Amino acid sequence: MERDIKKIGLVNLVVLLVVGIAAAFLSFQAGTLSGQAGLVFLSLGFLVIVVSYFQMRLEETERLEKMEFEELNKSKGSSSLFNATEAEAFPAQRAREQFERFFVSSFTVLLFMFQAGAVYWLWTWLKDATPLPLNQPAVAMSLFGMFALVLFLLGKYSSSLARHTSARLLRPGASYLLLGAYLCFIVTASLAAVQMGFLNFDLYASRVLAGVVALAAVETLINLVLELYRPRVKGKVSRPLYESRLVGLLAQPEGLVTTAAQALDYQFGFKVSETWFYRFLEKALAWLVLLQLAVLWFSTSMVFISPGEQGLLERFGRRLTDRAVLEPGLHFKLPWPMDQVYRQRTREIQTFNIGFVPDPEKEKETTVVWTVPHYKTEFNLLVASRGPLASLATNAPAERGAPVDLLTASIPVQYRISNLGAWYYNHTEGSNLLEKIATREVIRYLVGVDLFEIMSSGRAKASKDLQKRVQDRANELDLGVEIIFVGLQDIHPPVKVAKKFEEVNGAHQDVEATLRIAEGYAAKTTNLAQAEGLRRLREAEAYAHRKVTEAQARSAQFTNQIAASKASPDVFSQRAYLQAFERGATNSRKYILAVTNTQDVILLNLEDKIRPDLLDIAAPTSRR
Repeated sequence: MERDIKKIGLVNLVVLLVVGIAAAFLSFQAGTLSGQAGLVFLSLGFLVIVVSYFQMRLEETERLEKMEFEELNKSKGSSSLFNATEAEAFPAQRAREQFERFFVSSFTVLLFMFQAGAVYWLWTWLKDATPLPLNQPAVAMSLFGMFALVLFLLGKYSSSLARHTSARLLRPGASYLLLGAYLCFIVTASLAAVQMGFLNFDLYASRVLAGVVALAAVETLINLVLELYRPRVKGKVSRPLYESRLVGLLAQPEGLVTTAAQALDYQFGFKVSETWFYRFLEKALAWLVLLQLAVLWFSTSMVFISPGEQGLLERFGRRLTDRAVLEPGLHFKLPWPMDQVYRQRTREIQTFNIGFVPDPEKEKETTVVWTVPHYKTEFNLLVASRGPLASLATNAPAERGAPVDLLTASIPVQYRISNLGAWYYNHTEGSNLLEKIATREVIRYLVGVDLFEIMSSGRAKASKDLQKRVQDRANELDLGVEIIFVGLQDIHPPVKVAKKFEEVNGAHQDVEATLRIAEGYAAKTTNLAQAEGLRRLREAEAYAHRKVTEAQARSAQFTNQIAASKASPDVFSQRAYLQAFERGATNSRKYILAVTNTQDVILLNLEDKIRPDLLDIAAPTSRR
């Protein structure tokens, strides 16, 4: 029996090696991704079978050694043999213990490192992998099907023998054989799916296998950690450290029912596994699972399109013309994978950004400062510079200044899917294409507008022009989208040069202010000079007119005086005397003496003192 087990282990080793080499050659020749990912499990299984085979040989040697010791013990041929220590008496046992203690642990650590490296390689490789055309898929399907049959038969036979305690080391290899059979069947199914038009099925299957490898690596790490705290009971046969329970469960899912039955027996204290319900459940479990899977499969024939969504119905990978677009509501179709529905939120306004990458930590900031970054990443855009600032920044004449400047702007673009069929079928990745179109149109537009114009009064016009340009280009490519809005916000120079830009701009404003002040002063001085000249001209004209008028008046007065003198000489002379006296006494102080005594001498103080002094006012006398 023991020799048969060792032979079976060797057969498992050779068969898995041959199948692994053939599967590797076939996978790379056919170009199947799932087949190449499945090579990781075949490699792991080969390593596990090699170690378990050597461990079986050590146990076989130990068993023969004990049998020989028992024969010698019966014959009692040598007394020195019985006085020797256990290590000296059983060297094969000691070798087996050292193998399990050191080599198996080291091998399990290396196995974990191999699994972790395989996960990293698969993830790096499959992350950007694309399905490629297969080479002779029919031949690959037939060979992988044959591999699955061979591994399944050998794995089933080995797993049946592994139920015995003496053949427990066949169990890890048997699990990998059965898992390899299932993997070959999955590869065959993926090749058939690719032949039917489901090109991504092979890629998805390889990614699922990469996830299973990751779970196996986590399980191996947990086993290594728990091995440090596992109690060692002398004489009790322990489970091999490198044996994977996950692989065993995937290879033999019926073992889960047996494990659950044992747990129930232990929990309730009686043989639950011997009751009629358990026996019925054990027999009908497969049919119940199939029934549930059938119900689940038929449920895929009903499709609910949510409000705001539309769906595209495909049958065997081809679009149905009579039911082109599914509107919101309940719809019926053939079960998957015959019919498939692809949903899109066509009523929802979608947004992407140009010129920046948002920073969630700074989204709540309402103040934008040019010298402080307010996004996670900001991209510089070229914009034309026709103003005088270009020459000021380079200390060169305006005609020799730089024609472009750098500008930072956040440009959100909002769009809505207007034609779902064109959006889904005309281009592979419509959203990425639309973003590239919008970016190109923004760059083309900015190099033709002035820096200060787009930063001030031309922003609204630029937004409308960009919206029209992006919409026209999307219509040319038949993207099936409607551009709702193209915004221009947070427009400013790059953060690194914003401070210098403000200084140059401030100097430019100072120059403009000085020019305006000088122009105002010149306008003021010119107007004042013109007004003064006009005033003097009018005064001269008025003076000339007054002189002419006075001369004419004197001439007319003289003529009138001659007539008056001739008419009444006495009256005229007396009147002339009084007029002359009036003119002469106009500004003179006059004293009127109304006395009749002319003999008195009157002294007059002719000092020019009109207002009385404080000393000239007599103090009032007090009343008694």
